[in-house]
Amino acid sequence: MTDIVQGTSAREAPASRAPASDASARTAPVCDVLVVGSGAGGLSVAVTAAWHGLDVLVAEKAPQLGGTTAWSGGWLWIPRNPLAEAAGIREDAEEPRRYLRAILGNQYDAGRIDAFLENGPRMVSFFEEHTAVRFVAGNAVPDFDGDAPGAATGGRSVCGAPYDGRELGEAVALLRRPPAEMTLLGMGIASGADLWHFLNARRSLRSALHAGRRLARHAVDLVRHGRAMQLVNGEALAGRLLKSALDLKVRFRTGSPVLRLIVEEGAVRGAVLRTPDGEVAVRARRGVVLAAGGFPHDPERRRELFGHAPTGAEHWSAAPPDNSGDGLRLGESAGAEVERGLRDAGAWAPVSRLVQRDGSVLHFPHLIDRGKPGLIAVTAAGRRFANEANSYHAFMRDLLAAVGPGEEAAAWLVCDHRFQRRYGLGASKPFPVPLGRYRRNGYLVSAPTLEELARRCGIDPAGLAATVEAFNRDARAGRDPAFGRGGTPYNRVSGDPGHGPNPTLGPIERAPFHAVRIVPGSLGTFAGLKTDAAARVLGRDGRPIAGLYATGNDMASVMGGHYPSGGITLGPAMTFGYLAGLDLARKAAG
Repeated sequence: MTDIVQGTSAREAPASRAPASDASARTAPVCDVLVVGSGAGGLSVAVTAAWHGLDVLVAEKAPQLGGTTAWSGGWLWIPRNPLAEAAGIREDAEEPRRYLRAILGNQYDAGRIDAFLENGPRMVSFFEEHTAVRFVAGNAVPDFDGDAPGAATGGRSVCGAPYDGRELGEAVALLRRPPAEMTLLGMGIASGADLWHFLNARRSLRSALHAGRRLARHAVDLVRHGRAMQLVNGEALAGRLLKSALDLKVRFRTGSPVLRLIVEEGAVRGAVLRTPDGEVAVRARRGVVLAAGGFPHDPERRRELFGHAPTGAEHWSAAPPDNSGDGLRLGESAGAEVERGLRDAGAWAPVSRLVQRDGSVLHFPHLIDRGKPGLIAVTAAGRRFANEANSYHAFMRDLLAAVGPGEEAAAWLVCDHRFQRRYGLGASKPFPVPLGRYRRNGYLVSAPTLEELARRCGIDPAGLAATVEAFNRDARAGRDPAFGRGGTPYNRVSGDPGHGPNPTLGPIERAPFHAVRIVPGSLGTFAGLKTDAAARVLGRDGRPIAGLYATGNDMASVMGGHYPSGGITLGPAMTFGYLAGLDLARKAAG
């Protein structure tokens, strides 16, 4: 267990605040707010409550801080956010509601949707004005379902701004790092312009200089600090939130899973933590917030709620392994209910399984490569089943629908050598990274002909040959009559803007040919505890359980199990975390 307290508060701290210690832990520490989990949802509660004068303790099960957020893209869906408005993008408040009504249907919860849409922009302003959190605009990022009423082509997204890890001091050692295979030599690459510079480093002097500067700085950081200090994506957002919390004297206990809640007279008054020194009871004067990351690695809950995982084992989540359903079990023990009426219980994404150097298996999410020109996805019959450039969630729904009863829900991403060297395929990175390791461990299957590739993968050779022949004929003309690839703004943004006539379509024709096997996975879970518009957990009678809150993936998805746009996990997580912090502060003031 590690106890951390650092920094000086932007506001006067209550006199009762004191640095955490092992001695105080053994004598039942007391706080105003106990937060379970240290992702964006939990940290947004902690920072908001601490800024309003509350004494906050964060209990983290893992030895690192940052949760799933630190592995994520760091994007938040916040319609009408202040960064968009500053850029002149203004839309009527009814437009995002119209879009969500069209997508969510009877899962549209007006009370929680209103709370999210009205307070999301306020949350962004609060963090930018009062903390170390900064955002960059995603004003060119379109909604996933571009044909739906109210869909926008941009202005509804923000992302955690890149961050210098040196600002965290020694605490940077406790920030969760992205898996090595999702980085370049340990260095994260931000989506958008940063990534595009790296992909175009051989084609543009400007891009080559950008990539060179980033790599040179990374080399210096490795020598001086032993890790990347140019934090991007979700790691930057988590780092900024952590810095903000430390500045406000939020206390942290890592390696301290919560075993059970303390419930007295129907109200949650704290929790019992497991630490290396034994069980520790933490009293929380104002409340406990569950933000433990949902249940992507809880096989029993998966068996119950994932239709494609009848034993609970037929699913491979890309979320950190610590997210094993602790928050949901704790909530249920206090009388809460898990929402089971969602369209989907998880945020589906296709993943490939890569054996890493230490023997562990990484579940690599395919979020970027599928929309680039020169790739298709096929089943074992060699046939396409989806628009590959659609969102990861929609793509997985199509795969699950394509397989018959008793069939394994698996497919192959197939491309040619030009595609792999240009864009990379899954964890196998583009030129100049060698492919030998990925071929030797069986992750990347390569062959001189499509027929031989099919045989090595267990795909029907005739089916694959016929599919590629038809696909190539149409792709050269920029058409996809089978699935309409490239037909929405999101499709086109997912492609290569320098490729025409359709940025998502290109033929598969240059040997050798490559394939990676994909299986059902997720970025997180949607089925969580039922809550109200202030993130208060509801009991089985529909009334709030005194002293208990939930946010992030421990809270039932405000999107009703739908995935209308990128950032619909972190956007609500931070917004409802902010609202929970405000509600707890009002209780303190009262």
